[in-house]
Amino acid sequence: MNNKFDWTLVRFFLAALEHGSLLGAARALEASQPTIGRHIAELESQLGVALFERTGRGLKPLAMALILADSARTMEAGANQLQRHVSGAEDVVSGTVRITASQSVACVLLPPLLAKMRQVLPGVQVELVSSNEVSNLLRREADIAIRMVPPDQSSLVAKRIGKVTLGVYAHRDYLQHAGTPRDPGQLLGHALIGGDKNQDVICGFAAMGYPVEREQFSFRCDDLMAQWHAVRSGVGIGFVSDYLARNDANVVALLPTLKIPPLPVWLAVHREIRTNKRIRAVYDFLSEAVAHSLAKPV
Repeated sequence: MNNKFDWTLVRFFLAALEHGSLLGAARALEASQPTIGRHIAELESQLGVALFERTGRGLKPLAMALILADSARTMEAGANQLQRHVSGAEDVVSGTVRITASQSVACVLLPPLLAKMRQVLPGVQVELVSSNEVSNLLRREADIAIRMVPPDQSSLVAKRIGKVTLGVYAHRDYLQHAGTPRDPGQLLGHALIGGDKNQDVICGFAAMGYPVEREQFSFRCDDLMAQWHAVRSGVGIGFVSDYLARNDANVVALLPTLKIPPLPVWLAVHREIRTNKRIRAVYDFLSEAVAHSLAKPV
């Protein structure tokens, strides 16, 4: 036996053994008959034994071929398992992805989605930054950002994935003792919840023809989660995202005909890292999952 045994020749031997001819083996391995014949002859030379009898009807395995068949199949199975492990390692997405989002998105919208992502991408660890700053990606403080405004920097890539709809809400207990407003004008007679430095709600009233001052808001805070919990606690009437309100059956939607402009939701990533396999997998998952979650009815 030649000490320099080439185990890669085993697959040609097994193909010939299984198909019973050079032609059949050539078709199975997408090679030519002469090539199969040369490889089998080389294997016989290295082993120092004849494996097949060449007949007009094909290849007849000799006793030594049948003896070696089990060992050859074990070698083939081992090689296939090795290939699967290598392919699997290449397919595994693992490592850390840092996501930044506004506080309400980070605290309410994302957690159930991240639980689902854990099932799809179990090797990915998430670092979640709850912040309203839009400069996180530029400073490389995060890999992916979920924002309500599109980034205007050329080094960032953004995709609009949905919209956040808004409504007027109050707790049942508040409405029981304060009454239910029937039109926007009647809101001015209620305890209102709005921003401190943020003037969005004041501007919204002005757009409807109701100029109001910040002093007309009984509770003022720029933290949207604090506003939401104030609504849930019966402090007054607030203007919150519908995806927040759908989690509490005791919070009632008011003035359904009042149309508040929705906020677009953008998924942003730095241009240089969007092709990173790990970040790309999380980016693609969030793109679909966030859009689906926001589209759910209230």
